[in-house]
Amino acid sequence: MPPSLPEGRLEPTDRRTVTDVVPIMRHLLIIVLASSSLAPAWAVDEPGGCDKFKWSIDRERAVLTSPDQSRLSSGDELTGLPEKGVTLDLRIPGEAGLPVAPERAPKEGTFAGFAVFKTAPKVGTYTISLSAAGWVDVVQNGQTLKPRAFSGATDCDGIRKTIKYEIGANPFVLQISGTKNHSISFAILPSD
Repeated sequence: MPPSLPEGRLEPTDRRTVTDVVPIMRHLLIIVLASSSLAPAWAVDEPGGCDKFKWSIDRERAVLTSPDQSRLSSGDELTGLPEKGVTLDLRIPGEAGLPVAPERAPKEGTFAGFAVFKTAPKVGTYTISLSAAGWVDVVQNGQTLKPRAFSGATDCDGIRKTIKYEIGANPFVLQISGTKNHSISFAILPSD
């Protein structure tokens, strides 16, 4: 009599049938599909190239790429909207002193900062554009404003994202967080 095989081992003549394998494959497929749906939203590829923005960014890009920019430290106050691009020096989030907690918590190793606009702008829709990736919060009357529209693209020299906000006739704070660099350029322009 041949020696017995350890439990779970198949005799060379044993064969698994398709009906044995299908449930295993079905479970593997479910696991793969479930884990792929858990990918974070930021992991989705964004379009590349200046022509991939949802609206024309020619004015914003010209302002952001102009060498004639103002420079601000985080927390500086302005008496009006800048007519040119502004480079904002940033700090680590814990030292930035943001007036309101960002709606998206900054990741470790990123930078943040803010500027206060003491003089109210004319009521209207404005685009706030950034030279690099970052999170924008506009705070007015103690409330974080909701963007009206957003557009972003990679591989476009000088501009990474632009956001439209309806800004009222009161002072406001522009907060930028989650950037990878110690400074970022921004532009605030009336929307067309």
